[in-house]
Amino acid sequence: MKNKALLSFAAAIAGLLSAAPAQAVCPLCTLAVGAGLGFSRWLGIDDSMSGLWIGGLLLSLTMWTINWLSGKNIRFRFMGAIVGGLYYILTIGSLFFASIVSNPIAFICSCFKDKLLIGIIVGTAAFYFGATLYEYLKKKNNGHAHFPFEKVAMPIAPLVILSTIFYFLTK
Repeated sequence: MKNKALLSFAAAIAGLLSAAPAQAVCPLCTLAVGAGLGFSRWLGIDDSMSGLWIGGLLLSLTMWTINWLSGKNIRFRFMGAIVGGLYYILTIGSLFFASIVSNPIAFICSCFKDKLLIGIIVGTAAFYFGATLYEYLKKKNNGHAHFPFEKVAMPIAPLVILSTIFYFLTK
């Protein structure tokens, strides 16, 4: 089982490294989120923390896909909502059918009891906050980053901070 998981993780990393560059969120950022997610499940880390990284990864993939589609001059109404919705529905649906999360519809009615789904929601918001903050700070600095790899650090930092907080809350 561990060999299969390791092979899947290696294939995902190879796919990310061979992907054409997109300017939505940097590749290192997405790689860090994917690595964090893979290792968290493998190490048996609490689902709420895994969910944080899943949410960040899904948002990053959504931004990459939108950027890639725009680069191919493919634009359509509600593109962000449709692309993002597909990623989230496919991911959460897969987790549901694998019996990893409870019914997403019941989740809304059950006062947020599924730790993985809560983590996905919070992780998405945190990653969005970090990416948006980076763009704002870059704009204020005449289009330049304040320090090397700021584009990586800003979206990842909220996930790391929240992972630490969730760790102490679930310990």
